[in-house]
Amino acid sequence: MTRGAALVGTALNALARPAPGLAGRAAYALFRHPLRRGGVLPGERAVHERAAVEEVVLGGRRVRVYRWGDGARPVLMLHGWQSRASRYAGFVPRLEALGLTGLAFDAPGHGDSEGGTTTILEYREITRLLQERYGVFHTVVAHSLGATAAFLALRGGLRAERLVTVAAVKDFGHFPDEFARILRLGPGLRQDLRLRIEHRLFGQVRDPWEEFDATARPERIGVRMRIIHDTDDDMVPVAHAHALKSAYGDRAELVLTRGLGHRKVLGEAAVIDGAMGFIAPESTGTREVPFK
Repeated sequence: MTRGAALVGTALNALARPAPGLAGRAAYALFRHPLRRGGVLPGERAVHERAAVEEVVLGGRRVRVYRWGDGARPVLMLHGWQSRASRYAGFVPRLEALGLTGLAFDAPGHGDSEGGTTTILEYREITRLLQERYGVFHTVVAHSLGATAAFLALRGGLRAERLVTVAAVKDFGHFPDEFARILRLGPGLRQDLRLRIEHRLFGQVRDPWEEFDATARPERIGVRMRIIHDTDDDMVPVAHAHALKSAYGDRAELVLTRGLGHRKVLGEAAVIDGAMGFIAPESTGTREVPFK
């Protein structure tokens, strides 16, 4: 835990004693809003700047969309929380070499898109809008929260031939739990946060904890998938990957890596190779054997 997180958590816990409602509102506001917008990293800039830039409009906010290619055989790439589309820069040349079109967007409140925050439902709606524009996706590649959103979208009718997840979060409940763990929030604030998410953020959803569980109703997702996860992920335990593999059985391949963590995995050669070996296995000439 960083010193800043420790100070914030201590302040919220202290405030919760005399003013639990105020502390709950503050914790909820922090949970909802990314603390920073990820910038384009130096190693990503050349690929980022040659993308064709488009947009979709969601709730009156302009969402920045990036395309590398002519639109044929689109591969949709979904980033995670506090991230941005440019994190997929290492994938783009590999996709282009195969005649595939890379597509990605900065979620609302992220990168160069408008707004201050986003939700998993907005991710789903953006993927639907891009489906209308580009048709069936050759592959969806998704990291962290983006992976949770990808399962939700596919279960709701998004059409894709295959799915690659990286550091996938199995169920949305992990996010408030991890937020509370990082800040060391007391039991009262933890429960208050979950109630606010359930009744305010997703009040239109009957049971968001079940609806946003990627292992729920697996029979509704028929695509083949590769689940890539690092055993040393310090934010999303590898148990999430094993749960997904168990839920989807023979439709899913599990590929584990070591020593890569969570936030920077999309730029790692082992992850890019693992994804591309599934997106276009004929291009590698080799068969990958995941370790367990």
